[in-house]
Amino acid sequence: MIQSIVDLKIVMSHCRNGRLVLWLPNAGLNLEPSEKLQNSLRGMLKNSDRFLTAVEIETSRGLLMSEASRKTAELAKSLSEFDRVDFVALTDNPGGNPHIRPEVLGQDLLFRGRDVVINMSCKDYNRNGIESRLWALGSQGFTNVLALSGDYPIGGFQGQAQPVFDIDSVGLLELMSQMNDGLPNQMWGSAGREDRLEKTDFFAGCAVSPFKKFEGELMTQYFKLAMKVRSGAKFAVTQIGYDSRKASELHQYVNSNNIDIPLIGSIFILTAPAGRFFNRWGVPGVWVSDELRDIANKQAKSKDRGRAFFSELAAKQIAILRGIGYRGAYISGRPQLKRIQSILEMADSFGENDWKEFAKEINFSQKDEFYYYEQGDNAGLSSDVVNKSYLSSKTKSARSKAKFSVPIQFRLGKFVHDRVFDKHSTGFKVGRSVYRQIDKSKKLSGVAHVLEQVAKVPAYNCRDCGDCSLPDIAYLCPESQCVKSQRNGPCGGTKAGKCEILDQKCIWIRAYDRLKPFGDEEKMLQRPVVFRDGSLKNTSAWGNTFLSRDHHGRQNPNTVDGEA
Repeated sequence: MIQSIVDLKIVMSHCRNGRLVLWLPNAGLNLEPSEKLQNSLRGMLKNSDRFLTAVEIETSRGLLMSEASRKTAELAKSLSEFDRVDFVALTDNPGGNPHIRPEVLGQDLLFRGRDVVINMSCKDYNRNGIESRLWALGSQGFTNVLALSGDYPIGGFQGQAQPVFDIDSVGLLELMSQMNDGLPNQMWGSAGREDRLEKTDFFAGCAVSPFKKFEGELMTQYFKLAMKVRSGAKFAVTQIGYDSRKASELHQYVNSNNIDIPLIGSIFILTAPAGRFFNRWGVPGVWVSDELRDIANKQAKSKDRGRAFFSELAAKQIAILRGIGYRGAYISGRPQLKRIQSILEMADSFGENDWKEFAKEINFSQKDEFYYYEQGDNAGLSSDVVNKSYLSSKTKSARSKAKFSVPIQFRLGKFVHDRVFDKHSTGFKVGRSVYRQIDKSKKLSGVAHVLEQVAKVPAYNCRDCGDCSLPDIAYLCPESQCVKSQRNGPCGGTKAGKCEILDQKCIWIRAYDRLKPFGDEEKMLQRPVVFRDGSLKNTSAWGNTFLSRDHHGRQNPNTVDGEA
């Protein structure tokens, strides 16, 4: 093994087939790269219907030659040699804590001919940093990337780290999609001549969280999943959960709505401490019921501390996912190789239809939880019949009654937008003409900006970002009311409808509730991906809209010329 930091010198040797080949001297590893990765994730998902097994490895904090990292590397090596594990996923600063980058550990796995998924979150880098890291990943041979928004940081050197969230998981997917197509590259001093960069070959995945309590909390997850697929996601991994009916419902929803994406279900190998931690929402978006927590505590009193029970629970979950029609299981919980082997052997030993009984058993939902589909004949599974109460709430009379609960800020914002900021309105044409004149005078621009803030700050708690998303989120400001500034749907971290950080209802659930009485909730994410332009901060959002400088203008590039 590596004995010192000096041994960790990276020597760039030569380039083979366009890939930079790296050696780690004295590491005691066979680092001759495979000419072709065996059984790539892309190939297994596209060219077979086999149920896949993935194992998540949590990276550690510290140098690669530290004891913790050494054990992690040994686990990764042992898993790479076990043919029942199809691919390994490496975490990216899990829980918002600083860990070694996943690609450092993944390099050895890649050279061993095993496919690796790099989990990549948006909390620690702005869009330029993310793009730079993607170029590095692609150059090193990492093509599988699981796009995540990321957990809000909870600690850091000399205090809590400031999160970035310049873009979100949807923005990351869109970036990878455009890199695969060849990003435009403006050439300096070329009088506008534009070339394109070399195309990448990312196979992007996304996350989805079906284990949500409220209607707006769940439906926005489904809407966002569809948006992620449109933005380039090729596979989806679910959040951790212990409700078989919701797992079944997600599969039914994807099939019924023609969302073409293979689903991989998360299975966390539970322990009593983890059950207690999840029960109090210790991990954003992950919850264990009081009943399951109590079962875990009881089992932990046995001689093996519940090890056999928890292994069987995981094996049953694998059987359920396979029976429902998922394409694979994503196993986490810091499992060792022998534990993985025993769980998979147990899952293989079950009868063909045993999973249906297991689904009845592993059905731990939140109190009064919303389901999009009615319960199936099996209490632990979903039917294909849409929830009757939900359908009733969408009738004309029900929507009319619900409109009375919509706040004045939404009504006012929608009224003004439809008459002034809608690009097809007469008001927009007038506003554009006015702001063209205002824009010629620095003094007038300053006065107009102040007047805009006088109107928007009291009504919407505007933070003067200059690239306004009020129309995108039912006239709720993502800068002031979402700690992650999510503009393309909710993150998965909500806890029973509340923000993972702020003690308030998630901004996207509030947006859903505002839009539903008007029949617009299903269209809320049927739009282009929003990227906020940082150069517009502290400038007039109204002026930027009228003059097509913001994301609304980028989505409608012909507006300034009067062609909209």
